[in-house]
Amino acid sequence: MQQWTTALVYPIMLSQFNERQQRLYAASEALRRGFGGISIVSRETGISRVTITAGIKQLRSGIVQDGRIRAAGAGRKLLSYTQADIVQETCIIADPKGDPENLIRWTSYSMEHIANVMRKKGYTISSMSVYRLLKTQGFALKANKKTIEGKGAHIDRNAQFLHMNERAKEAIKTGSPVISIDCKKKELIGNFKNNGREWIPKGKAIPVNVYDFLSLADSKIAPYGIYDVVHNSGFVNVGIDHDTAAFSVESIRRWWEYFGQKEYPDAKSIMITADGGGSNGTKNRLFKVELQKLTNQIGLPILVSHYPPYTSKWNAIEHKLFSFISINWRAKPLVSLEVVIELLNHTTTKSGLKVTAMIDKNVYKTGIKVTDKELEQLNIQKDDFHPEWNYAISPHPSV
Repeated sequence: MQQWTTALVYPIMLSQFNERQQRLYAASEALRRGFGGISIVSRETGISRVTITAGIKQLRSGIVQDGRIRAAGAGRKLLSYTQADIVQETCIIADPKGDPENLIRWTSYSMEHIANVMRKKGYTISSMSVYRLLKTQGFALKANKKTIEGKGAHIDRNAQFLHMNERAKEAIKTGSPVISIDCKKKELIGNFKNNGREWIPKGKAIPVNVYDFLSLADSKIAPYGIYDVVHNSGFVNVGIDHDTAAFSVESIRRWWEYFGQKEYPDAKSIMITADGGGSNGTKNRLFKVELQKLTNQIGLPILVSHYPPYTSKWNAIEHKLFSFISINWRAKPLVSLEVVIELLNHTTTKSGLKVTAMIDKNVYKTGIKVTDKELEQLNIQKDDFHPEWNYAISPHPSV
């Protein structure tokens, strides 16, 4: 029985205690053993006689509830105490960046690099000690922050946001949909790295191609998204050809055919919010021509409001749909179209977002020119406020 206690009980008990509790437990066991108890417990637990003796003194003094693990002043001394000027030297080598008047600073060097330089200077310091020392001096890990929106920020930016909001509220009052549209970043189909990290069994990392060359891909996809602002739902039309204005409007057409007309049986119009560039840009003539074809087909006017220059990040689809798609398929190689559709269809959020995706195998020609005459035939009504951003396209009277 004594052998079982020594082999099992002590290791189990001591593993549950902190340093102070281990010391007091070993001391109480030594006192319980009586004469020679200190030596016996030291041998069976691996705790030194000095530590056990200190624990016995603490027990006999009655001071066991002071809340400290070690006595005041115990433990290893700070590097700044044992090595003169180490703080100043570390900060000099770190070459701090940022505003000197700001309390928060950062460095472009790695902690290991700084530690190596310090060791060459004769100091004893580890990379983790460098990290802790710099933290005490106000250093912080910093990343690039996207705050500069460009010199082309329009003077009427805020006014356009307010105008778009009023148009959207009016559309919703009439039972009409408000959708945000855009094309997500194009993706290569194949065994390529997908950014992000996921929990997987240890030692089971997924091997992927070293190079992300288009020549190694099976195909390239263009996920065009439609985000329904009212119902918090997303539709993604996964194209396998070019991202053109025709592809953009075909994505809207499919959303209306499969979802929109069922969700909005009493709709008086469709309101679209879109970026100012790309396949659905303000200067894209083909986008307007294709919208005319769509409105003729469905018999409803389409209201369009474009975001001002340098404000694409405010587009609702970016932070309500695309961001969650990226989170859902992070670290998962997009090895086939089927995998892409499966991942898109399983994108959900706590707020109730639901996503539906389908493959678009159509071929979309590029370089299509729209003449002035074709543009004049559009049944388009432009707003008084920035008509290049706000307009409505209605079914042609001849239809």
